[in-house]
Amino acid sequence: MRDPSVSRYSAGRLSPIRRIADLRRLRDEQFDVLVIGGGVTGAGAALDAASRGLSVALVEARDLAAGTSSRSSKLIHGGLRYLEQLELHLVHEALTERGLLTSRLAPHLVRPVPILVPLMAANPPARAWHRAYYGAGVAAYDAFAGVFGTGRGMPLHRHLTRDGARAMFPSLRADAVTGAIRYYDGQVDDARLVVNLARTAASLGAAVVTSARVTGFVRQAREVVGVRVRDLEAPDAPDFEVRARTVVAATGVWSDDMSQMLSDVGVRPGMRVRASKGVHLVVPRSAITGEAGLILRTATSVLFVIPWGGHWIIGTTDTDWELDRGHPAASARDIRYLLDQVNTVLDRPLTEDDIEGVYAGLRPLLSGEADSTSKLSREHAVVEPMLGLLLVAGGKYTTYRVMAADVIDRAARRLGGPVRASRTDQLPLLGADGYTAAWRDRQDLARRHGVTAGVVEHLLERYGTLTTHLLAMMAAEPTLAGPLRGAPEYLAAEIAYAALAEGALHLDDVLTRRTRISIETAHRGTESAAHAAEIMGEALGWSPAVRAREVEHYLARVQAERQSQTMPDDLTADAARIGVPDVRGIAADRGGISDLLEVDL
Repeated sequence: MRDPSVSRYSAGRLSPIRRIADLRRLRDEQFDVLVIGGGVTGAGAALDAASRGLSVALVEARDLAAGTSSRSSKLIHGGLRYLEQLELHLVHEALTERGLLTSRLAPHLVRPVPILVPLMAANPPARAWHRAYYGAGVAAYDAFAGVFGTGRGMPLHRHLTRDGARAMFPSLRADAVTGAIRYYDGQVDDARLVVNLARTAASLGAAVVTSARVTGFVRQAREVVGVRVRDLEAPDAPDFEVRARTVVAATGVWSDDMSQMLSDVGVRPGMRVRASKGVHLVVPRSAITGEAGLILRTATSVLFVIPWGGHWIIGTTDTDWELDRGHPAASARDIRYLLDQVNTVLDRPLTEDDIEGVYAGLRPLLSGEADSTSKLSREHAVVEPMLGLLLVAGGKYTTYRVMAADVIDRAARRLGGPVRASRTDQLPLLGADGYTAAWRDRQDLARRHGVTAGVVEHLLERYGTLTTHLLAMMAAEPTLAGPLRGAPEYLAAEIAYAALAEGALHLDDVLTRRTRISIETAHRGTESAAHAAEIMGEALGWSPAVRAREVEHYLARVQAERQSQTMPDDLTADAARIGVPDVRGIAADRGGISDLLEVDL
């Protein structure tokens, strides 16, 4: 639990010094719940457990949201296609969570985005059928949100004629559509939401440590009582044990690996997780003219075209992936598929020259009998393959809180004694408290701090009411008030803040997840790397050699990704991408804050 004398903000700072303290806790304490995995489900589980008064630790082998949770379509949505599949309970559940996030839990990170369902050109009977069919689906979507959802926070849908659709989205081909239906869903910066979840858990007393790889389980007879962990920021140090009464593995597409660690005692996982690759393209806002997003049906998946600041996100594919799960690669075939699909409705076809960024992620789907991953259910499951070990997998980003509550309910029953019920539906994340008032008064906030209203709006939409802390940093160090070189949409202060308060340990953490520079710039962040490394180096005490290595690694990673995206298929794309080793675990001479403090862990 948090010390009452410490503010919620201070208690939630994932600073370099906090990491040292939390590493010490991992070695010294026995936790009620130890969570493996720093994605949205793992961070959500850590927050749920900590909010119930349990002692909690979270360990993540790489960075917060380093896997699937930073590579989504950036939508908080009920899932129109689940209505079509008659999975009504999933739609109800997801729309309830959407309402909570937009109205109470994270209004600074989740906001409405309009989306058009184009009605494709066809003969008159088919046109009437399409409008009735899709109209009924969107009406049911609104009904679930309004009747059953908590705090819908979204406008109702509206039918548009062809002229109305093209007025809202002028880039639609006039001969391709006969009209559209506009509805709303939620948009989110997925990685930033995960960071806020982890920080909110930390503010309630959870120990949160990234770059901490689990190498095995600690057992007593046939019960899991902890894990062995390797600190990848001190790769020459021996593994150490972390004791816990319950271990929760929220490891997504790595779920099967957890059970394999117990193969010597014949443990069967009780579920199988299948990885589905989803690829997205990012193009500049100028490449498409429109005031709303699009959702299109394709032969193998649903395709979104979503406005994203000064950009558009186009995705996604939906194909099996059985290669390297740490770095799924987009191939030239994936990119061509997305361009071909979106160009069926655009008056100016997009080409590869329009692409600013490409990213690929893996969805953890519960394996079933379906041949296509697009037909697998987005249900989640909680299983206990061995006493003391709980696995949670499946589900979707939007319903992370439900998954977290379910697995911690199971842990609470195992722990026994009085454990409070989940209350995360009532718990705003850091930055959400007072956000509505802060947004209303943003002009005054800008005047008081001597910055433009645009700067304040940008910060509020990324940090909520924590914006005041970044403004204070900028006032104390004016050089941080300027833009980052090569990425003028971001401030230098955001790089320093990521290192000092958001747990960023490496250049890739900042350019790929705390900001989205790696996918929002045509240079993929290469022109920003040196400046960002300079700022991070000041914050983390990096030597010149470490700064140079961080930049070198980042540039090599971008080059490998670019090369993979020219390869014809998954196998060759994967081979090109995995040629660059992970910077974690190779920094034996890193030094920095831990050496300066000479702390004996």
